[in-house]
Amino acid sequence: MKLLKTALLPLFASALLVFVFTSCDPEPEVPNEEELITTVEYTLTSGAETVVLRFEDLDGDGPNDPVITGGSLTSNTSYSGSMTLLNEAETPAEDITTEIEEEDTEHQFFFSSTVTGLSIDYADTDDDGNPVGLQSTLTTGSAGGGSITIILRHEPAKSADGVADGDITNAGGETDIEVTFPIEVL
Repeated sequence: MKLLKTALLPLFASALLVFVFTSCDPEPEVPNEEELITTVEYTLTSGAETVVLRFEDLDGDGPNDPVITGGSLTSNTSYSGSMTLLNEAETPAEDITTEIEEEDTEHQFFFSSTVTGLSIDYADTDDDGNPVGLQSTLTTGSAGGGSITIILRHEPAKSADGVADGDITNAGGETDIEVTFPIEVL
């Protein structure tokens, strides 16, 4: 019996120590993980005309290339633009747009274009009065072709020192997604 007590005592003590140390540790902090964005839609509306620019990459970094749908716009026209971002790898699809709206001070879209005379201006702001880009105004000039690039930055340095006007070179932060759409202005 004494041999059994001697053999079990160290085992019991070890188990007790493991229990004490693991039960006293605080919960580890879970980092705010980036959401998977599989789909970006930039919907442009002018009167009865609606153009939807769409990026879809359902396998993320997988082997399949994304499907990118550009569009044709009317020259010398102003369009209301709205962004929709989804994670369609989940069922049902997760609407990432809602998260960006809720965390608007931590996100900003940046727009650039190679189309001569095409400009994109912000039509929404975050809680601090800085641009977000979920809503925008796109204005075309004369006919031509090129592309529109849209970049979503997480935690950019939003301020009045050049970032608020949409200058990505001063933004910092991390790119959540970058998409380039082919555009033709007729």
